[in-house]
Amino acid sequence: MIGEVLGRRAVKGANPATAEFLCPFIKTRCPKRSTNLPNEPYPVCTLWKNGPANNPEEDLIFVCPKRFYAVDFLTEVIEHCWPGDKPNNPQIAREVKMAGFGNVDFVIADVKDDNEIDQFLSVELQAIDITGSAFPAYQALRAAQDLEKRPTYNFNWDNVYKRYVTQLIRKGYFHHHWKSKIVAVIPEQVYQYILGRAAFMKTADVKNDPQVNIIFMTYRLENDPSRPGEYRPRLVTVEGTSHTNLQNAILYKEPPQRDAFTTQIKSSLVRGAVKLADLISAGEIPKDLEDHGDEASV
Repeated sequence: MIGEVLGRRAVKGANPATAEFLCPFIKTRCPKRSTNLPNEPYPVCTLWKNGPANNPEEDLIFVCPKRFYAVDFLTEVIEHCWPGDKPNNPQIAREVKMAGFGNVDFVIADVKDDNEIDQFLSVELQAIDITGSAFPAYQALRAAQDLEKRPTYNFNWDNVYKRYVTQLIRKGYFHHHWKSKIVAVIPEQVYQYILGRAAFMKTADVKNDPQVNIIFMTYRLENDPSRPGEYRPRLVTVEGTSHTNLQNAILYKEPPQRDAFTTQIKSSLVRGAVKLADLISAGEIPKDLEDHGDEASV
């Protein structure tokens, strides 16, 4: 269900239009969009995984990266991730793009007196998207109505794992050659999911370990004592790894036993073995395979 709208706890009858859809974190109109709302923003910041009766530190998850702006995460990057001495003249570049590299949200650069770049760190923000839609819950919230059934959405964990982690490996490789690091600012729940899928080697010594070129800096939402009933992000984990460690953990998982796989083969054959000629006649395999053997697969 909806956790927050425009940075405030979601309550029945909430109408973000009265605040002109102004995001309190970036001080401008909410940039989030939905195909269901062609003429106005879709200002949903967070969603509950299991419901608002649960612990926000476990169940309330960022679905908009602008939610990180509630804290000074760039200062915390310098504090916790900058290698060596603090930068003398840190300057922030936004949306740095380069052919063959893609883009990063921010680069913190230590700029020398002659305007040359000394050390730098790249920073990427990553929330999580969803499958299905939470839009019916948003509609009901604004109309101060109860939903007849829970909306059919889920968090798209696989997309983060397959797409975002793959991008981090590639960008970590580039930063390795540049003798720099990239910092992934992500929800703690997303980081724990990645660890569950890929048990890579990691270290808390992100500043001094020369092998570290990818740093995970994670946040979770907790009750905000200064705003009763509201939530605030809190830094939880700062850990680093290398692009090779992350890549190897994903590609070279311990394989299942051969006997287990042959058991599955036999089970599939029992359900219905087929002949090659039948697959060809059904069009599932090109006719060329019958005539030219292995050449058809080249």
